[in-house]
Amino acid sequence: MTRTITPRLRTLVLLLIAVTGALLAGAGPASAHAALTGSDPAQGVVVDKAPTQVSLTFSEKVAMSDDSLQVLDPRGRKVQAGPPVNVSGTTYAVKLKGGLAKGTYTVGYQVVSADSHPVAGAYTFSIGAPSQTVVSGVATAAGDTAVGRLYSVGRYVSYAGFIVLAGGAAFVLACWQRGSGVRPLQRLVVGGWLALTASTLWLLLLRGSYTSSGKFGDVLDLNLLGQVLQTKTGAALVSRLLLLAAAALFIAVLFGAYDRREEEAEKRDLTFGLAVGGVVVAAGLAASWAMAEHASTGLQPGLAMPVDVLHLLAVAAWLGGLTALLVALYRAPADIPVEAAAVHRFSRLAFASVITLVATGAYQSWRQLGSWSAFTETRYGQLLLVKIALVALLVGIAWISRRWTGRLADPAAEAGRPEEPEREPVSAPASAGQDSVSAPVAGQEAAPGAVTGGAPGDGERAAQLARQRAAVDAARQKRLRDADPNRFGLRRSVLTEAGVAVVLLAVTTWLTQTEPGRTELEAKAASSSSSSSSSSSSGALTLDMPFDTGGTDGKGLVRIDFDPARVGGNEMHVYVQRPNGRAFDVPEVKVALTLAAKSIGPLPVTPDHITTGHWAASGVQIPMAGDWKVAVTVRTSDIDQATVSKNAQIG
Repeated sequence: MTRTITPRLRTLVLLLIAVTGALLAGAGPASAHAALTGSDPAQGVVVDKAPTQVSLTFSEKVAMSDDSLQVLDPRGRKVQAGPPVNVSGTTYAVKLKGGLAKGTYTVGYQVVSADSHPVAGAYTFSIGAPSQTVVSGVATAAGDTAVGRLYSVGRYVSYAGFIVLAGGAAFVLACWQRGSGVRPLQRLVVGGWLALTASTLWLLLLRGSYTSSGKFGDVLDLNLLGQVLQTKTGAALVSRLLLLAAAALFIAVLFGAYDRREEEAEKRDLTFGLAVGGVVVAAGLAASWAMAEHASTGLQPGLAMPVDVLHLLAVAAWLGGLTALLVALYRAPADIPVEAAAVHRFSRLAFASVITLVATGAYQSWRQLGSWSAFTETRYGQLLLVKIALVALLVGIAWISRRWTGRLADPAAEAGRPEEPEREPVSAPASAGQDSVSAPVAGQEAAPGAVTGGAPGDGERAAQLARQRAAVDAARQKRLRDADPNRFGLRRSVLTEAGVAVVLLAVTTWLTQTEPGRTELEAKAASSSSSSSSSSSSGALTLDMPFDTGGTDGKGLVRIDFDPARVGGNEMHVYVQRPNGRAFDVPEVKVALTLAAKSIGPLPVTPDHITTGHWAASGVQIPMAGDWKVAVTVRTSDIDQATVSKNAQIG
C-alpha cells in the first residue's frame, strides 16, 4: 500500500514547489503598496526658474531615511541639501542647493510604505530646457534584487508554516483527539512550527537589506538590524518569535502529556485549557501579520486588523485542517484509523471557516478595491477574481468530499463483519543444528510456561515471530479499512481539494505583495494627467491632488489649472474626478492661496459651478511671484469634507 501512496504525496509536494516557483518567476518586482500620486516639480515639466525644493506626495504615509530622496543633476551629481522632511500629511520634500544650472534633473526615491513594503521609482524634470543626462539605475526596487526574491520566498514559507501549524493543531484538538498519538500528524505540526520559525528569522535578517540597498553584504549588518527592530515590521517579527516559543510549549503538551492522559475528566479539562491557549497563541501569530501589513493602514484600520486576524484563522482552520486530514487518511497507522465522526467534525469546522472567509473576504475586497471597475482594471482586482474562482472550486470539491463523508463507514463498525481466514505466519528459519519454532496458529495460544524450543536462541526467535504476527494483523486491519470504497473516494476528493488549496495559498500570498486596487487607480489617475501638468510655452500650471473625505464614495482627484500662472489676473479651472477618471459631482469646492514666505494669505477663491465635476473662476489675482501654497477643500456630503494642498511656483 505504501508504494501506491508515496507517489501521490510526492506529486502534491512537487505541485507546491511548481506553483510557488511559477508565481515567484512571474511576479517580477515586489509591487509597491504606496503609490506616488503627485510631485512638484511634476514629471517631465520644464520650469523657467530653478525650484528651491522637490516634494513628493504618496497615497499613504511612508518611512524615509536620509538617502531615501535624491535629486541628481545631468552629470549624476547629488544636488539635494539635507535629508528629506515630512511637509504635511503624505507629502515629503528635500531642499535643493542654490545656483542650479539648466538641464534635466533626475529625482529618485526609495521609501517603505505604511504596510511594510518598499517603494522605489524615479522621474525627471528640466530647468530652462531639456538636456542629455548620464544618470541610470536610480532607486532600484528592492524586489528586483536576489535579496528581494529570497524575501518573497520567506513570506510564502511563513504563511504555509502558520497554516499547517495552527490548522493541524486545531484538527487534532477539535476533530480527532486520538491523532495526538499519530506520528505523521506530529511531524506535520512540528514541521509547520519549524517552517514558521525559520522563515521569521530569515525575514528578520533580510529585512534591512530588502528595504534599503538590496545587497547580500548588508544582510548581517547589525546597524541595519537595529533599525529594523525599531520599525513596525521588526516589532511584528520579534513578537511572532516570542509567540512561537509559547507555541512550542503548546506542541509539547499536545503530543506529550495530553496524548498520555487516560482519565476522561482530566483529559477533558486539559482539552479545554489547550483549546483556550491555542486560540490565543494562533490569534497572536495572525495579528503579527495584521499589525504590519495591509490591514494596519488605509481605511478603518481599527476594524480591518481584527477582521484580518479572523480571516487568517479561518484560512488556517480550513486549509491546515485539510492538510492534516489528508495526512491522517493516507499515513495513519492501521490500529488508529480516522473515524467517520472525526471527518464529520472537520466538515463542520470547514463549513464555519468558509462562512467566516466569505464575510471577512467581502469586507477586505471592498476596502482594498473601492469600486467594481478595480476588479478588471487593476492587477490586485484580477488576482482577487482568480482567488474567488479558486475558493468556489474548492467549495465545490469540499461538497463532494462531504458526500463521501456522509457514506463513510467507521473501521470500528466493520469489526463485526466476517473476517477472511488468517494465514499462518511464516516461521523463522532455524539455525543449523536447531529446531524450527513455529508461530502459533490463529486462535491458539501457547500454554503458560510452555517451552517452544530448547535452544538458546528460542527467545529471540519467539520475539521475531511475535512481530511477524503483529505485522500480519496490522496488514489485515489496514486491508479491511482500505476496502471501504467510500473511504477511498474521500481520499481522492481530499487529495484534489488539497491540490487546489496549494494554488489558492500561493495566490493569496501573492495578493499580499500586490498594490491594492484603490492605490493603483489613484496612481493611474495621477500619471495620466502628468503630461498636462505644466506648459513651458504659455506658463500655464496644473496641479493634481488626490483626496479622501473618509465617507462613503469619498475618494477622488482634484485638478487645478492656472493660466497663465503669472503675477496679476489668472484664469482658474477646477476639475474633480473619481478614482476611475470620471467626473465627480461634489456639492462644494473652495480654494485658498497662501505665500508663507511673505505672510500673504490665505486668499480665498470660490469658483463657480460650470458643469458636472467642473468649477471655474476668472480674474484670480496673484499679487507677487513666489512659492504659493494652493489649498483645496472638497465636500462630498453634508458632513464629509477634506482639504488637500500642494506648493507651486507662480509668477
